[in-house]
Amino acid sequence: MIEQVRTTWEEYPRQFWTLIFGALINSTGGGLIWPFFSLYLTRRLNFSMTEVGIIFAAFAVVSVVSQVAGGALVDRLGRKPIMLFSLFGEAVGIMAMGLISSLDSVTGLVLLAFIAVIVLLLGLAGSAFGPAVNAMVADLVDGQKRAQAYGLLRVMHNLGIAIGPAIGGFIATRSYLVLFTVAALSSAVYGLIITLFTRETKPKVAMTSDASVTVAPKDEGFGRVLHDQVFMLFCGLSLLSQIVYSQMNTTLPVYLNKGFGLSEQWYGLLMSLNAAMVVLFQFPITRFTDRYARGAMMALGVAFYAVGFGMFGFISALLLFFLAQAVWTVGEMIAVPVSQAFVADIAPETMRGRYMGAFGLNWAIAYGLGPLLGGATMDKLDGHYIWYGAFAINALVMLGFLALGSPMKRRIAKVMVKT
Repeated sequence: MIEQVRTTWEEYPRQFWTLIFGALINSTGGGLIWPFFSLYLTRRLNFSMTEVGIIFAAFAVVSVVSQVAGGALVDRLGRKPIMLFSLFGEAVGIMAMGLISSLDSVTGLVLLAFIAVIVLLLGLAGSAFGPAVNAMVADLVDGQKRAQAYGLLRVMHNLGIAIGPAIGGFIATRSYLVLFTVAALSSAVYGLIITLFTRETKPKVAMTSDASVTVAPKDEGFGRVLHDQVFMLFCGLSLLSQIVYSQMNTTLPVYLNKGFGLSEQWYGLLMSLNAAMVVLFQFPITRFTDRYARGAMMALGVAFYAVGFGMFGFISALLLFFLAQAVWTVGEMIAVPVSQAFVADIAPETMRGRYMGAFGLNWAIAYGLGPLLGGATMDKLDGHYIWYGAFAINALVMLGFLALGSPMKRRIAKVMVKT
């Protein structure tokens, strides 16, 4: 075991491990506040649930803008400046959100305006981090190990999510100000780690025959991304699957509560199973998937999604709910790192931020469309149809990835030849 850990440590550059352990600090900080954010807004700031919904919707819109802008800026300014803007911006926004509850004289529209400014800052800062860190990982780790690298990043992220809420619940019952202060400090600490222990990894511009002269590549903006047919087809298939995935923490808890009387506590345990499985099994699963073609592994992951999410439409026993959760979690552990690795594989060095940002839009769009479609299905038809549809959609996506497998393989091979 010790030898395996040592071997794994030596397989990756030291800066990669700096990102990994920093991610644990940051995700633990995020886990401290986000599960309790709605409670904070309603109980401490006296917002209605409608107003809370508007705040979250505004956050989603700003996040979409940040994904696009952040991806472009990562390629132009570099990975490190955008990561620092994101982490220190989050620290300021989180601290400001915590301090609002102590401003007794601020109420009504003034309070809402303060919240709007903070949400704008948090949306812009938080969503810019993903394209930057994913691009830096792609710069640091070669194609053969990228899926494992993104898998390790997910392990640390999920470990933080598992640790954060337990600590956050304890702190929140005593002081929300302390809760937000600790969360803000976690972002600031990660920012200091990036400042002191990481170097910029943005690829240098091409050189002419005269080594003293550099020539910047033509900036094609997002045009090249949009004209990349294989990538856009990949994004389209992924989006359909992610719309289903978004039901996990939107319609699923309501469906289980209303249909089967499953309490929040049991739903929380379902989510804990997801995080625990990622922490325990993500790395060995990613080592397995690295042996096979990206398209085939995406199809396999989506097949697990189809079975796992589809099961909810046919089962009613608590133990089977946990089984269904475990099945689709396996799909998540296969598909998510493979998808990130594929995007890193095919993105030109000078456009990694834009490719990562464009792919990150999938999640923002999925969490906009998914709850809307799922909620309408639950209201107009029956909750069971969400899961019937989940099975059918993912079955089609699986076939799509099988058909796209050869073009994906050719794209990766083409990039490898160039490099």
